[in-house]
Amino acid sequence: MTTFEALGLKAELLQSVTDLGFVNPTPIQEQAIPVLLSGTMDFVGLAQTGTGKTAAFGLPLLHLINPAERYPQALIVCPTRELCLQITNDLQVFKKHLKGVNTEAVYGGASITMQIRNLRQGVQIVIATPGRLIDLIERKAIDLQKVKYVVLDEADEMLNMGFREDIDFVLKNTVNRESIWLFSATMPPEVRAISKNFMTSPKEITVGKKNSGNVNIDHQFHVAAAHHRYETLKRLIDFNPGMYGIIFTRTKADAQEISERLSKAGYEIEALHGDLTQQQRDKVMGRFRSKTLQLLIATDVAARGIDVDGITHVINYELPDDMEVYTHRSGRTARAGKSGICISIIHVKESFKIKQLEKMINAQFHKLDIPSGKDVCRRQFFHFMDKLIQTDISHGDYETYLPDLMLKFENVSKEEILQRVAALEFDHFLKYYENAEDLNLKLDSRNRFQATEGLNKGSRAERTNFNRRDNGYTRLFINLGTKDGFYKASFLQFILDESNLKKEVLGKIDMREMNSWIEIDKSEAGRMISSIDGKKYNNRTVRMNEADGGFKRPNDEGSNFKRGPEEGRKRNYAPRERRQF
Repeated sequence: MTTFEALGLKAELLQSVTDLGFVNPTPIQEQAIPVLLSGTMDFVGLAQTGTGKTAAFGLPLLHLINPAERYPQALIVCPTRELCLQITNDLQVFKKHLKGVNTEAVYGGASITMQIRNLRQGVQIVIATPGRLIDLIERKAIDLQKVKYVVLDEADEMLNMGFREDIDFVLKNTVNRESIWLFSATMPPEVRAISKNFMTSPKEITVGKKNSGNVNIDHQFHVAAAHHRYETLKRLIDFNPGMYGIIFTRTKADAQEISERLSKAGYEIEALHGDLTQQQRDKVMGRFRSKTLQLLIATDVAARGIDVDGITHVINYELPDDMEVYTHRSGRTARAGKSGICISIIHVKESFKIKQLEKMINAQFHKLDIPSGKDVCRRQFFHFMDKLIQTDISHGDYETYLPDLMLKFENVSKEEILQRVAALEFDHFLKYYENAEDLNLKLDSRNRFQATEGLNKGSRAERTNFNRRDNGYTRLFINLGTKDGFYKASFLQFILDESNLKKEVLGKIDMREMNSWIEIDKSEAGRMISSIDGKKYNNRTVRMNEADGGFKRPNDEGSNFKRGPEEGRKRNYAPRERRQF
């Protein structure tokens, strides 16, 4: 088996690796480090999160840097503040025995004045998020002319977040670079385009199959009616005592609503979404890392770059619209060789997505029944009893109180004591789940899924909802498209966040270069138009109306808005503003 000594790293770096207790490199480290040490070859590394990619590029960078030259020689670009800080901290550990090598993290939400001051003192490696980096370039506070090595970490995530133009801008401003090192969990066409446009005959290394998932993750899914989705989530949390996990939602409104409901029910949970300030975000993440919080609920954008050890479960409250995002979600668990579970709550209409995911990540998904109320109580009961038996009683003067305890319980049998302990601990569970309905869907005589219980008027309306595209949808026009920097997932997130509507009210979305069409429940069309029409986006007025000339805003005087050729010519891209959504 290969050791770090065999890879050709400096003695100082090997000492740092030894201090960390590492002997053998991970597969991506073993294959990438010898290639990157040359410093002159473009490189593409495909591997899942949690496989040691930071060391795979961090150690070679530190090996190649010249400490005597006090200007940026290497640039690492990553999608989020959290990942930026994580990489910086890792590099600090790796360079422990190196003298004269300085690093600086530049990211939004922190003092740009302080970052500029640190850069001017002389740093060799800059770790940056795209937005803050471009701010510094435009202020002429950073000179990239002498940068030799550019690392794009989590490239697919940066592109999903709409940073394509930013990455192009950065690469065009590092004209004297000797190599680009691109690391990504997946290889969508957008990432391939960067390789084609900016790299020369890159060496490509894949650990596992392309777009494949971590083999240590157990992928599970539960089929639930839409109106039972929250209750299914709650039941899954209760069925897995000791869970330390992340719940993913599509919108920040869902994240906040579910967090509030679960908090009121007594769960240690906080929401992480784009409306939080950096100080609030740091506080939430601090509580989650210290395990003061059992659960974190987040949107995909807010969770970018989260790297927390020991996460046991990832729960998809809803499947992502972009199937490749699933790889990033599930990759939050089973890190550093540990095992983990990724659970998805789906509707029967989404069964085809499970088939797609199985092919994409080359893993089998296991369909499980939603636990019954009795199953939950039984699991909680035995979990508590195991904790009771394993409780450490070696530290404490418990023997002092034993005579009084023996006297107190002298007429109470062992069985009765156990019953009373169980009643004291589980009374709330037993009452809550006493008459719990079966949430599982079953096939009827015509091989269609039907809920076994709770088929009231509300659920009937919901069931007919799935066929409303035939007669209950209207089509909306909006003058935003792919030219505005949107992918389908980011566009969906934008319109849902701006309108505060649920994904269930939407039908098909047809995105074009200059504009898009959205199918939406007729009853919600007016609300969406009122929320979005007239808003400013990239210093341009957004127009939305019914494509067939239905609902109009009260102040509209003419017929339906159509984007004219003049507007197309006047577009002014502003990537930093786009990232607010």
